[in-house]
Amino acid sequence: MKRSEINKALHELEDMCKEQKCYLPKFLSFTPEEWKTKGHEWDEVRDCMLGWDITDYGMGDFDKIGFSLITIRNGNRQMPDKYPKVYAEKLLYLKEGQYACNHFHWYKTEDIINRGGGNLLIRVYNSLPDEEVDKESPVTVHLDGETRVVPAGTLVKLEPGDSIHIQQRLYHDFAVEEGTGAVLIGEVSQCNDDNTDNRFNPPCGRFPAIDEDEPPYRLLCNEYPPAP
Repeated sequence: MKRSEINKALHELEDMCKEQKCYLPKFLSFTPEEWKTKGHEWDEVRDCMLGWDITDYGMGDFDKIGFSLITIRNGNRQMPDKYPKVYAEKLLYLKEGQYACNHFHWYKTEDIINRGGGNLLIRVYNSLPDEEVDKESPVTVHLDGETRVVPAGTLVKLEPGDSIHIQQRLYHDFAVEEGTGAVLIGEVSQCNDDNTDNRFNPPCGRFPAIDEDEPPYRLLCNEYPPAP
């Protein structure tokens, strides 16, 4: 993924947050040069991978297959004594025509909330004992206190304010309903670990290789330099 694409996506996500009056923590405004000066008092940001996260899943076509995310708060299951939070919170941004890949989580359960903009579509499947997609069995979904049973592969529509609970090993992907516009999405979950807790089907990458065609506007959550 080109750095220029990442920079453009960062600006788009910032603009969407402003449009929806969603205010961000100060560390998200640190420049790459400022990060070189930040000491150990900012280790929680580094160690818990807080911050910006732009991915094309290694597919090379961000406007069709991609996601823009911000991890605002998180714990660290590898360092529970130092970072005891058992929860995480994210903001996510999906443009119309963009798709975020099908996956489940072994550990994390999460609520996905439409915070504003267009209508979010989440396709749901159960998983089989061998972790493949179950394309036959009906899926029980939990929507803001309402329990429904829907056929495998159903696209659950979340209008602004709606949410869905995603349990462990429930396959799900993301798209935007055509004609409704980009969506700002909230995620509230157990601790998040994007290095070990995503099972993509079909397989894809998580963090992109970057072609440095221009200087970075912001560092991504896996790019911070160590404290000086």
